[in-house]
Amino acid sequence: MSSMKSIYTRRGDGGDTGLLYGGRVPKHDARVEAYGACDEAASALGLARALCSDEEVRSAIAEVQRDLFTVGAELATDGGSRHLLEKHFNTVTPGMASRLEVLIDGLQSRVELPRSFIIPGGSSGSAALDLARSTVRRAERRVSGLEQSGFAGNAEVLRYLNRLADYLFMLARYEDRALPVESVTGMRREGGGV
Repeated sequence: MSSMKSIYTRRGDGGDTGLLYGGRVPKHDARVEAYGACDEAASALGLARALCSDEEVRSAIAEVQRDLFTVGAELATDGGSRHLLEKHFNTVTPGMASRLEVLIDGLQSRVELPRSFIIPGGSSGSAALDLARSTVRRAERRVSGLEQSGFAGNAEVLRYLNRLADYLFMLARYEDRALPVESVTGMRREGGGV
């Protein structure tokens, strides 16, 4: 017989959940919505990492997934318990968004963006990256709502999520850089098919 502890606790059966630090809150709490969207983005990025063909892109995705755990930990901590978070975990720093800006600039110098809208689905990898990007945008909206309602969190979280969505957009375009423009825009060529 296994002595492994069960993964279910039944403590959330009544509709509440435990924060990382700071007690229990309803499962529909705005913080849970925000860190839940980050968790969804990390999962979509796992799919993207499995589907992308470029090793550089896969490595970049893994780094972002680790960052999203840091973001989620911040969002799952009540303001009065931040000292516990800082004692045990990394927090979101200004350098994280700045690093993404450098990476975005590097990708932009290597990829020519089409002059029309991009329709997700040029490849399975880029489609998963675009799904993750849109989920990060949802997390960003949730964090923005938290800040508007007086949540005194780390302002760098919102800045990081904003930059992350842009970075994922560029990673998707980089993954598809060898595809013909018609494959990523859905535009038909003059006098022919897609």
